[in-house]
Amino acid sequence: MKKLAIFLLPFLFGLSYAQVSLSTPTVSNNKWTFGGGLGLNFGSNKSFGFEVAPRVGYRLTNDLEAGVMGSVNWQSSDYYKSTMVGVGPFVNYYIARSFYISGNLQHYFINYKDKYYDYKATAEETALYLGGGYMQKIGNNSYLQLGVMYNVLYKENNSIFSGGLVPNIGFVVGL
Repeated sequence: MKKLAIFLLPFLFGLSYAQVSLSTPTVSNNKWTFGGGLGLNFGSNKSFGFEVAPRVGYRLTNDLEAGVMGSVNWQSSDYYKSTMVGVGPFVNYYIARSFYISGNLQHYFINYKDKYYDYKATAEETALYLGGGYMQKIGNNSYLQLGVMYNVLYKENNSIFSGGLVPNIGFVVGL
């Protein structure tokens, strides 16, 4: 299971965290933000993975945003097959429209099948990610985010994930 977690971690979180806030209230009074990510993964042993990670947020103030995000991750190889679904709330605080501090609580539902040993397992795990990063406006209400999060609930010998530190990259278009 740890090998699966090591394989899934970079793919699952590489694009799943994207945050955005509308930076010019004079241009738009819409307080809703939308975004997410898509991902593909190709690896050894004919492994293939696909991820969809949508999010929707609402600006509580010009610098504070809250919302809900989710992710669906499917992985398959010659030796295993897994599906991981996560959902939970997030909150972002923006500093000078270039930096952000973020918190995200995700609850994951995992189904795993080892094809070699014909073994099936299900699991659930909750993660609380705290972190921040840099936000760059790249177009009209379009943002690129680069950041790092840490799962403060991570326990080395009791987690499906291989580590608590998660780098993230995201692209979001705000309305």
